Amino acid sequence: MMFEVTFQNYTFQSPLMNASGVHCMTSEELNGLIDSRAGTFITKSVTRQKRQGNPEPRYYETTLGSINSMGLPNLGFDYYLDYVNEYQKNFSTPMFFSVASMSMQENIETLKKLEDSDFHGFTELNLSCPNVAGKPQVAYDFALTEQILTEIFSFYTKPLGVKLPPYFDIAHFDQIATILNKFPLTFVNSINSVGNGLIIDPDKEQVVIKPKEGFGGIGGEYIKPTALANVRAFYTRLNPSIQIIGTGGIVSGQDAFEHLLCGASMLQIGTQLYKEGTSVFARILDELAVIMDTKGYSNIQQFQGKLKTIEE
Repeated sequence: MMFEVTFQNYTFQSPLMNASGVHCMTSEELNGLIDSRAGTFITKSVTRQKRQGNPEPRYYETTLGSINSMGLPNLGFDYYLDYVNEYQKNFSTPMFFSVASMSMQENIETLKKLEDSDFHGFTELNLSCPNVAGKPQVAYDFALTEQILTEIFSFYTKPLGVKLPPYFDIAHFDQIATILNKFPLTFVNSINSVGNGLIIDPDKEQVVIKPKEGFGGIGGEYIKPTALANVRAFYTRLNPSIQIIGTGGIVSGQDAFEHLLCGASMLQIGTQLYKEGTSVFARILDELAVIMDTKGYSNIQQFQGKLKTIEE
């Protein structure tokens, strides 16, 4: 009971799940998430056809996190839809299906296929992939974001949320929240990696990943303060019906606690899952339990969203 969270009309036994892109490429990896202490899981971001992604090396670990420029490698829409259909025959817990194609028109075509399918879980539309060469992040273009969501909600009736890049300005929080509040979104996932960072190998005096001359998305501990700020900003600005998935810098139970305190309902783990494997979910939940016991909380709802500010 301690870790139960209500997400729309479902109760998950844990708020933790993988971030799309990590431990979710193959059916074997997805099955490993089912067998872990994650509350649910999400597929790899799909494109209509199978993609190899960017040339390697395209992922690099550092002490404080990671840099990547993966380029949406995946096994194609049909592979993941087949997996989902089989999963739904055997499990009642809803899962998440990630859509992040090479163009918004392809995203719309994919969503139309998903609308016509038997999938009845949650859909995450990635408006923030920072690692496709030549493609800007859609969610930084507010007019385009509104245009796309208008088109999508003209036909898509299943629970849909959007994965967003980090925002860094209060005015931008206000502007994008105003747009998102116009639509029947189920959730917002905040944040994707911080785009276009650069990490240098000091011995070789060169960048550590090959695509985009070494520029890539930063994840892990580096980005937790930015992630918390975005979670809090959207929790206080979005319609109460739009829940928040907190992503970014969750390494420990304390990190999970802070995301929940800022208002997140679910939590996605990427870099640390890549480093540690699926045992990360049990460790973080055990650490979270100790924090909650120490503070006298018997369930997440007692502190979720109740971040205090300093009054005069």
